[in-house]
Amino acid sequence: MSTHPKITVLGSGFAALTAVKQLRKKNPLAQITVISPSAEFIYLPSLIWIPAGLRNAVDLRVDLGSFFRKNRIQHIAAQVTGISADGREVHTDNGTYANDGLIIASGGRFMKKLPGIEHAITPCEGIAAAEKIRDRLAQMEGGTIAIGFGGNPQEPSAMRGGPMFEFLFGIDTLLRQQGRRDKFKLVFFNPASEPGKRLGENVPHNILRMMLKQNIETRLGQKILGFEANLVKTENAQFGADLILFMPGMTGPAWLPQSSLPQSPGGMIVANMFAQVTEMSKVYVAGDAGSFPGPDWQAKQAHAADLQAKTAADNLTKELNGQSDFVEFKHELVCIIDTLSHGIFIKRSAKGTTLLPPCRLFHWAKRIFEGWYLRQYR
Repeated sequence: MSTHPKITVLGSGFAALTAVKQLRKKNPLAQITVISPSAEFIYLPSLIWIPAGLRNAVDLRVDLGSFFRKNRIQHIAAQVTGISADGREVHTDNGTYANDGLIIASGGRFMKKLPGIEHAITPCEGIAAAEKIRDRLAQMEGGTIAIGFGGNPQEPSAMRGGPMFEFLFGIDTLLRQQGRRDKFKLVFFNPASEPGKRLGENVPHNILRMMLKQNIETRLGQKILGFEANLVKTENAQFGADLILFMPGMTGPAWLPQSSLPQSPGGMIVANMFAQVTEMSKVYVAGDAGSFPGPDWQAKQAHAADLQAKTAADNLTKELNGQSDFVEFKHELVCIIDTLSHGIFIKRSAKGTTLLPPCRLFHWAKRIFEGWYLRQYR
């Protein structure tokens, strides 16, 4: 292989940027191209602080122009429409681009199939969604706020529960700080009877105990059937809500069914423990778009995406150099569930789960980590 291989990375989120950094480190002379709709990075974990005014759009949106220039990365502003030639060609709405190696890190899609889901706000869709929550809360004088999340029945790992706990407890804290919590009813709903179990065996008990302490009602173990403008419908009941926040399960890229890439039952790109797309050469996937083997507690989160992306970059470099001594990525879940004033630290790995009680220090640790992480791209 040439010392100047053409490597393409799809996306500009956590997994994509980690892959880019590692690729440049391992391949000083490679021609690295990033394809994504825009040359910007949105720090999604801090969306939880927009409703309270702790963060705004400017704080969380990073222009990647200088980062790309410094690392000699070509950026192509385009939407991917397909992949062909066994991964060697990427088709977009702005042309077709060839590569010697490919890392897919363009993220997944939320499953918007439930009837009436347009009546719910999906917080992790981005800054606009978080701002909409902020504005709606400011306009409300009281009422019921329903917050919940679902999953992908065919892909258990394809869910984002942690942020919804953060929006729930964050809104509770915000309303208390404003002196108007008594005018609102908060309801948490979930089809699982023990939500948050992916984070650890004892996590559901502790989280539900926190909800009880904060006077947050629960509707658990009922399949979610859909929504109306002021209504949440579940299998055996329905309840009114003036504001609905709902995070549906996730699936893979829209273009995947039309490609030759292996697809999991849940609509994700099938990969192995090397982050390598199965039965394909020099094609890797990292982050939300991938379906990976491993423990049933693995989740879609930024930390996992970073671990997969680093491994993908290392193994693609090895493959381009004719090596086959690939490394496996580490299964690890690390998060701080923030309540706006405190943080609950959770870490899960093959060794077990660490769960630490709410602490102000962890709230500040999450804010400090944000600054440290973003500094490398600004």
